[in-house]
Amino acid sequence: MFRSLRIAILLAVLLIVGGSAWLTKLRTTSWQRPLRVAVFPIDADDSQATQRYTRALTADTFQPIADFMNEEAGRYRLPLATPIEMYLAPGLTRVPPPPPLGGSAPQVMLWSLQMRYWAWVNAEFGGPKPHVRMFVLYHDPKRVSRLSHSLGLQKGLIGVVNAFASEEQTPENNVVIAHELLLEFGCRRRVWPGSMRRGGPRFFG
Repeated sequence: MFRSLRIAILLAVLLIVGGSAWLTKLRTTSWQRPLRVAVFPIDADDSQATQRYTRALTADTFQPIADFMNEEAGRYRLPLATPIEMYLAPGLTRVPPPPPLGGSAPQVMLWSLQMRYWAWVNAEFGGPKPHVRMFVLYHDPKRVSRLSHSLGLQKGLIGVVNAFASEEQTPENNVVIAHELLLEFGCRRRVWPGSMRRGGPRFFG
């Protein structure tokens, strides 16, 4: 009896998770209403320069991402004129769990569950409930010259982006955020760095 009950509970959990993933994918590909994207800035180091940069962020910092997506919506004849709405969420002090570099499939699946739980616990936003949560870890460029890979989880609509806390590199940061957004939406194309600037190309790859 206990074994049957345990199997029934596991099947119910799988059905719930599978149904949630299906609804998430349907929502992000039907484009029946704008998707709300909340950016959560995170100080990834103890640099004062990083803190000054993140404190100076505004919603306008990420507006070029929405403008880019809106332009692409017109090119691809999506039913929405404004498919993306960008919001700036409060900064976080805790960093998300690091992904298992070179890990096995079970390790990656475990990390995915840990990441979604971490986001559920830490991602509080006082504005409209976001469909997509982007956690941007900012680093002082004077301390590091290279950053770890960013990633986007289509299941859960969560992105983890490593970025430089530098005004000069803000456009490049937005390119990385836009790229991870496209991955979450199921698009495998890459964003060309010039696309966040007027007159630049849009996609490559």
